[in-house]
Amino acid sequence: MPPPDAVRSAPDRRQRRLLIVLALGFVTFGVAAAALFYVLQPETLRIAVGPSGSEDHQVVQAMAEAFDEESRTVRISPITTAGAAEALALMGAGKTDLAVGRGDLAMPADAQTLAILRKNYVVLWSPSGRPGKDSKKKAGAKIAEIADLAGHKVGIIGSTGANVALLRAILEGSGVQPDKVATAQFGTEEIEKLAQDTTLDAYLAVGPLDSKITATAIAATSRSRGAPKFLPVEASEAIALRHPRYEAEEIPGSVFNANPAWPEDKVDTISVNHLILGRKELSEAKAAAFYRQLFAVRDTITQRVAGAAHITKPETEKEAEPSVHRGAAAVINGTERTFLDKYSDYFWFALLLLSGIGSAAAWLRRYLNRDERDDYTSHRNQILAVVSDVREARSEKDLLTCQREVDAIIGQSLKCYDDGAIEQEDMAALGLVLELFDHAVAERRAALQSGPSDQAGTQGPTLASRR
Repeated sequence: MPPPDAVRSAPDRRQRRLLIVLALGFVTFGVAAAALFYVLQPETLRIAVGPSGSEDHQVVQAMAEAFDEESRTVRISPITTAGAAEALALMGAGKTDLAVGRGDLAMPADAQTLAILRKNYVVLWSPSGRPGKDSKKKAGAKIAEIADLAGHKVGIIGSTGANVALLRAILEGSGVQPDKVATAQFGTEEIEKLAQDTTLDAYLAVGPLDSKITATAIAATSRSRGAPKFLPVEASEAIALRHPRYEAEEIPGSVFNANPAWPEDKVDTISVNHLILGRKELSEAKAAAFYRQLFAVRDTITQRVAGAAHITKPETEKEAEPSVHRGAAAVINGTERTFLDKYSDYFWFALLLLSGIGSAAAWLRRYLNRDERDDYTSHRNQILAVVSDVREARSEKDLLTCQREVDAIIGQSLKCYDDGAIEQEDMAALGLVLELFDHAVAERRAALQSGPSDQAGTQGPTLASRR
């Protein structure tokens, strides 16, 4: 019979293996759950915008709220700056993922366009002068085109240096030396001061066509200096070719006032885009997710801030500065890679990894079951030893004792097989040994039934005495 300690130790080993398997299962489940939780977490992108209280800032704040309410994939965290230039500087320093800025400002080298926040039109006009007033105010009527600005002074709305640079580009493109035109800048809150300044002969505003600031400035100057004369930028296409960040545009008639019509007819001008920019290092997936979500909630944002209605997609058909981010371009052009396109390499790697894990698990199982495999070898050897005992059995009682012993050994072997400690081919080998045992029992039983053996005294001690 098998030693009692060996029989008692088999359940203990199976219990230990079960505990190890359960522990590994819990660890695997925990790692998978943590990975899934991490993957499903919304991506938070930082966006720099300023100044505080500006329309840009209001749009971004409304955008952040809409993303929080409706987006499961991406969120944005606004960072308030002193202005657009400071926002772009933060992005250049790697302290923010996105930034809002005008297209003609100094850009970080890795800045790329995600969306157009709005299109800013250049509006140039001169006062016609009021009847009965002094000659200085009548002088404004002489300015009928940009070429007439030489020797005069232009009031520029907005304190940014980009507007001054924009005027210089228009003057150069129109054949006027910029140094011959004086300028004075006024803040957006100084419209009345600008309208009352009689030293100004023309005005420049940069903003969307429905800008309240531009409309207010035109109305204020018309009250104090007479009806506006809008100055066309006739060289707009040439300027746009020379400066890729500008575009040739037209101001529709009556856009600023219907009666009287301001302007009376369409006017050629140039425009510059106000952009939502992202770093080139921003992954394609994150940029695409932001772009899709932005246009999914644009109507919601517009209900809160009217300026959000100007948000449009960038053009990918022509080259522009800065270039369109590959993530946004993929969504616009319908070339965004599918889930399988993106992760097919990972799938193959996962299959190889799982294959390796399976091999490692099989080795680990065999290693953990090494004691039971040793038991299996011991069981097989015990049956072979019982076969020898069967051939020496002196009675039917001895044969029954041998069969009970083999039954116990077979039970232990089957438990090893059920636990996965031994393989199918091992059981086949055990079957050959059992077949040998059965033949030995049959032969010995036949011999015992044929009559008393004359050599009983020479066959050695009985099984009972040897055990």
